[in-house]
Amino acid sequence: MNVRRSAAALAASAVLCVGVAPAALADTAPPASPSAPPVIPSGLFGKSDPTYDGVWRQSFALLAQHTVGLKPSREALVWLAGQQCDNGGFASFRPNAALACDANTMYDTNATAAAVQAMKALGGQDALVKSSVDWLKSVQNEDGGWSYVPGSPSDANSTAVVISALSAAGQKPAEVKSKAGKSAYEGLLSFQLGCTAEPAADRGSFAYQPADGKLLANADATAAAALAGLGKGAAVVPSAENTPAAPLVCPAANAADPAAAAQGAAGYLAEALKKDGHLMAVTPGADQPTPDTGNTADAVITLAAAGHKESAAGALEWLKANSAEWAKGSPAALGTLVLAAHATGTDPKSFGGTDLVAALNATGPAPQGADTEATKVNGEKDKPSSGQNVWWIVGAGAAAGIGIGILLSGRRKKNRS
Repeated sequence: MNVRRSAAALAASAVLCVGVAPAALADTAPPASPSAPPVIPSGLFGKSDPTYDGVWRQSFALLAQHTVGLKPSREALVWLAGQQCDNGGFASFRPNAALACDANTMYDTNATAAAVQAMKALGGQDALVKSSVDWLKSVQNEDGGWSYVPGSPSDANSTAVVISALSAAGQKPAEVKSKAGKSAYEGLLSFQLGCTAEPAADRGSFAYQPADGKLLANADATAAAALAGLGKGAAVVPSAENTPAAPLVCPAANAADPAAAAQGAAGYLAEALKKDGHLMAVTPGADQPTPDTGNTADAVITLAAAGHKESAAGALEWLKANSAEWAKGSPAALGTLVLAAHATGTDPKSFGGTDLVAALNATGPAPQGADTEATKVNGEKDKPSSGQNVWWIVGAGAAAGIGIGILLSGRRKKNRS
């Protein structure tokens, strides 16, 4: 669920998956030269190369705007809808959405799951949501989990973000089963370090994937898995519950209980945050760990979702003082911070001296004005609906005047079950 694994990590994933999708990047036009600046489509948030995170960052930007009561730009909404393939899946980014997806398209379960959460929250696009959910179910691995690129071994992060999307869409992950009969939660819990793990401090955490047959604690995977185990998505509703997080209960009364597993994971995160008030990670090319701002924000959201705002308080204060430079100009990072503020009942417009909402809005198309009434195709005024049904504009391309018909012409809305 984090701010989208770095482009370098995603590129590595693409290389590792080349046996599964040998021409996976054929849908992405190569740059004119190594130094050519990325072409940023109209309607897309952010100015950095969107090849690996276009749909992800767009989804988090829209979700964050919706969470604080803003009505996202029509252009931004249409861009996201136009990225969906006919079968319901999303690639990380398609530079020309008028071209239909084909066997060379590298589908991205993480991007699809993020888009499901955004579309479901904004409302009015049940058919698109259902199509994406059906696609996610169709690429579930036999062990019950999911991989970043369909056909690869399951990993905890992808499995978790898909489960969060399924939950947000009203599905019951325990009932979403693979052809081998394994449920989504069975797939997820297979990555948890249980009561026999050593060192004992790692118990309750989740691994990304087994390394030489061994599970190694991973804070990124742990935060995502805990949120999924709680049956929640990235947009966490602030809770009145506020208790200290506790370690994994051992021996476990029910090792197959996703909620209990999530609480154990929350306990691991709370303990990991105590030392410095933030998480640490070794970045590519470095030999020493450095503060991990993205995973710290994820941990705050997860602890708040689990009812442990007290355990997240120190990390929240650290984020207020140290996240500005990290999030500058990044819609995914700013969106995640907005969601962290929202989950903890903190004002995102005054976050350590930064107005996160204004900073997020500045990275993409301006949201519709609070006093602007959207006109429907039939000329009637759209009644205020707390952000619901704002997607009707997808079918009003000519009236909106932003090329919607062109964006959607390649898709033809062929939702497959």
